[in-house]
Amino acid sequence: MSFPASAPALPDVRRALAVFAHPDDVDFGCAGTIAGWVEEGIEVAYVIVTRGDSGGFDDTPREEMPRLREREQRAAAAAVGVHRVDFLDGHADGTLTPSLDLRRQVAAAIRRFQPDRVLTSSPLRRWEHLAGPSHPDHLAVGEATTCAVYPDARNPFAFPELLAEGLEPWVVREIWYAGGPSPDHAVDVTAYVDRKVASMRAHRSQTAHLDVATWVRDRLTTVADNAGLPAGRLAEAFTVLRTE
Repeated sequence: MSFPASAPALPDVRRALAVFAHPDDVDFGCAGTIAGWVEEGIEVAYVIVTRGDSGGFDDTPREEMPRLREREQRAAAAAVGVHRVDFLDGHADGTLTPSLDLRRQVAAAIRRFQPDRVLTSSPLRRWEHLAGPSHPDHLAVGEATTCAVYPDARNPFAFPELLAEGLEPWVVREIWYAGGPSPDHAVDVTAYVDRKVASMRAHRSQTAHLDVATWVRDRLTTVADNAGLPAGRLAEAFTVLRTE
């Protein structure tokens, strides 16, 4: 199973909402692209489902990890020009499912922010990359966010309690998937690579053991080469689908 070919990206997006499972997911996969959106004048916000309490590579006490990773994510977002970062409550790292509760929370975030574009993790597994993109939490958030985009956020009869909270239905026009099989919409992020590196370095609990700059350049060079971009360019790749 794979995605269909990507649709052309909408040219008139004003707001974009990124929904991901863990602090750092958005930065590893999408920070260069988001820096470009911000530069274009698109207002970007993040919704992070967990506080990454199962992450890390050192002896940081587990009880400190959620607060630490929340601070890291806010600093990483600021590095690419994003200043609105919301964390959901009630979801533990490593245990996510595309539950009705998660769908309701994401639908509420969509209605609250009213994005033209939603960016999230792929709900489809990449069998050649079982580690990383195909983490069960990533798949669950991708599925829950897809359901929140359609039908939950736009349907006035889905989660009627949201109407009682003043959250009117909202139609997302476009969804971008990161980390899925055969991504075919490449974004040249060469001009924003320093911002991506800064955003990833902000996640010190996750990246202190990496040579981040080399890691980024190696992977983004491969993406750019696979997309047929000129030598020396750097890219991130997605699947883009219309949802109107």
